[in-house]
Amino acid sequence: MTRIQSLALAALITASVATTASATPFTVSAAVGGAPTGVSYANFDNLALGNAGGTSGGVTVSFSGATSGAVQGSLSGVYAAPYLSNGNGTLFGDPNDGPDATTYLSTGVDSVTLTFGAAEQYVGLLWGSVDAYNSLSFYNGATLIGTLTGTDITSSADGDQGMNGTFYVNINSSTAFTSVVASSSQYAFEFDNVAYNPSEVSVPEPATLGLLGLGLVGVGAVRRRRASR
Repeated sequence: MTRIQSLALAALITASVATTASATPFTVSAAVGGAPTGVSYANFDNLALGNAGGTSGGVTVSFSGATSGAVQGSLSGVYAAPYLSNGNGTLFGDPNDGPDATTYLSTGVDSVTLTFGAAEQYVGLLWGSVDAYNSLSFYNGATLIGTLTGTDITSSADGDQGMNGTFYVNINSSTAFTSVVASSSQYAFEFDNVAYNPSEVSVPEPATLGLLGLGLVGVGAVRRRRASR
């Protein structure tokens, strides 16, 4: 290969990487922390248990399939309550630390759709026992603008059900979205306490930070895989 060909190849690779990076609209922080103040909040506590769905805090919740629904507590092999810590449930009416004792949402092996009343550019959620096979997809109308998976939240996406496996995930998007779909190819994706805003927001300074961006590094001190539920 000549020097000119080598330079051309390098330029092509650089352009490809830049295109891929610019196509990602998200800035993400994942921490054992919480949501910012001054945004809108939904805690889902008013929803009936099961898959009837409904509206909570201005967010319309719908479930696809029999395995998704609004749940409480934990059911071995099916779902496990997200773990509240450092008061990250206070803004949602629950200042207690420990396994979430209130109603939360579980995808099972199906999906949960959150539909907002207007276009948003920020969403936050308490994401429990993060697994690599959990996915969060963002839509503007029918158009998919991007997807995050558990490995974008923490490199240790192994279903840890303790404090270090649950993250409050703050997501800013440069592209507005009107709905978010949580799904999982295996049991399950559990989450609660959704915050949202029509413009990007500054997120709280976390006590433990998984670096901003899509290559996030998390920490997990107590690991227990979902298969052991």
